[in-house]
Amino acid sequence: MIYYIYADEKKEFIQECKTHLDNEKVAYLPFSKISELDITKASQFLVTGCLDEIKLLMGIAYQSDIPLGIIASKDQKELIKTFSLTYKVEDAVKQALTISEKKVDVLYCNGEIVLQEVVVGNAPPLDSFDSTLQGKSYFDRVKLFWRTLKRVKSLKHRHITLTDAKENTFNLSAVGLVGLEYNNNTFASKLIRSQLSVNDGKLSIVILAPTSVIQYMGYLFKSLVSYHTPKNLPKSVGYISSSKVTIESKIEMEVLIDSTKKQITPIELEVKEKALALSVGEAFWENQNVQSHGKDSIKIDHLPSDEESANYLSEVIPFFTHASKEQYATLFTNLREESRVSQTFMVLLVLATMIATFGLFINSASVIIGAMLLAPLMQPIVSLSMGVLRQDEALEMNGAKTIAIGVLSVLLMAAVIAMVIPIERLTSEMAGRLSPTILDLFVAIVSGAAAAYAKSNEKILGSLAGVAIAVALVPPIAVAGIGMGWGDWSMFLTSFLLFITNLVGIVFAGAFTFAMLGYSPLHLAKKGITIWLVIVALVAIPLYASFTKMAEDIHIQKKLSNIAFNVGEHDVKLTHIELIHRAKIDEIHCEVISTGILSKEEKVELKEVILKTIAKKATVIVTFRYRL
Repeated sequence: MIYYIYADEKKEFIQECKTHLDNEKVAYLPFSKISELDITKASQFLVTGCLDEIKLLMGIAYQSDIPLGIIASKDQKELIKTFSLTYKVEDAVKQALTISEKKVDVLYCNGEIVLQEVVVGNAPPLDSFDSTLQGKSYFDRVKLFWRTLKRVKSLKHRHITLTDAKENTFNLSAVGLVGLEYNNNTFASKLIRSQLSVNDGKLSIVILAPTSVIQYMGYLFKSLVSYHTPKNLPKSVGYISSSKVTIESKIEMEVLIDSTKKQITPIELEVKEKALALSVGEAFWENQNVQSHGKDSIKIDHLPSDEESANYLSEVIPFFTHASKEQYATLFTNLREESRVSQTFMVLLVLATMIATFGLFINSASVIIGAMLLAPLMQPIVSLSMGVLRQDEALEMNGAKTIAIGVLSVLLMAAVIAMVIPIERLTSEMAGRLSPTILDLFVAIVSGAAAAYAKSNEKILGSLAGVAIAVALVPPIAVAGIGMGWGDWSMFLTSFLLFITNLVGIVFAGAFTFAMLGYSPLHLAKKGITIWLVIVALVAIPLYASFTKMAEDIHIQKKLSNIAFNVGEHDVKLTHIELIHRAKIDEIHCEVISTGILSKEEKVELKEVILKTIAKKATVIVTFRYRL
């Protein structure tokens, strides 16, 4: 006999279902009279009711090994979607009557059946169904993103202990967990879809443990705005899969079962493998990983687990990631050592200076790059940036002292070489370091961020060589030293400005990057970063002026380049335009290709045309070439 157990308030819906059950031998029984149920006569159960009522009958069906079919009402959208049921009553009845040949696992929480999920603490949006985004416009998803992000203020990390079926214990810090058995279209199940199976005897715990607001924002944006499931598990999320998991916390955490039933930790989640023949839609099986691997899966190594992190994050989730005590100690040990003047530092710096200076004289870019790689000047600059961030006077003073000694050594060595070498010729490699602009500051800032990031991660320390090439430190000082040796103070000042640009850009960006990586609380970092931001702004003033002048020069070159006009009896064209800025008046150097030799009057006319075209006063110096 088929027993159809239904909620007392669903009588009208049951009447509609009865019209499709006339050919079946069905006994109808409301939940209020479930005590009258005769298990010995039951061959199959049908059920209509709320989640608690459905779970009650699921328990009876499991204990009695009787197949179960769910006929959901239209308002139970998530239930219908989870089990791929149908909205149409006739088809729903037919589907429920079809006894499944496959059995599904049943998840229990402290002895109570879980139909959808168990939520411990707060885990937005892992505990939400993806149907919340269906039909939403991009603007609506952005609003949902901001609403969810605002909840970050209420998220508190708690020290949690997980124990699996093999009695392995895992300690970690997290804001919330979601326990589930199969793909139920929640954001949690979407993240670990490949790990979920309906009949492998394993439950899964998805753990939300963001260590910074930035990290959490990244996951939220992908999930809610771009509506994209990350291919790799987000850094703020981990999971554990086992047949049984016990969840304990030092501070009691609220537990929701299927969004309603409330408990508190500790709890025990356990799976009964292949426990129930549940009639579901074909799409349900297609959405599950039916391959049973039989092994526990654990991916929580990237989540905070030490006592320090748990205590720090229990107050509030910081905007930037907080570095661990071990990371902090290791980095500071290295930076303190590198901030001091040492014999190795001086030997390498002198050799790099000699190589760079000779490379500038012979105009060899490859030789100069070699000097960039050899020079150790980046080390005390990065140390200085950490001192600025942490307001560590010892680190600041040592870093500044080492930089000053290093710079003075390079200047003197380059000046001596320039005076000894009997060549006073400005090469293109030297000239390239005499016109710093705001673009050089941008390069220095990006390079400083890269240097700090590489220094904080031992796995990518080799990338510092690339940073050293990107932002040349020794070559511009060497050019300044050559200017000193030649007595050309304009050359000294412009090339030394390039070094100052690189220095302030690296220190500011390095300090800011270390702050983002969690090596200092923001209230401590604010002062140092603000001071160096002001220094950067001051340095940017002459750089912006140079940039404006460079843009103006390019505009003039474009106006004059390949311009063709008639002067007297001859046709002329200007090529190879070069602007030289002098103290009193600028010079325009160019080549003039003419059809014949110009008279004195024609040369005056040529000059007037050039000056009228650029609309400014300048000395015009030309080289004539004649077209035969």
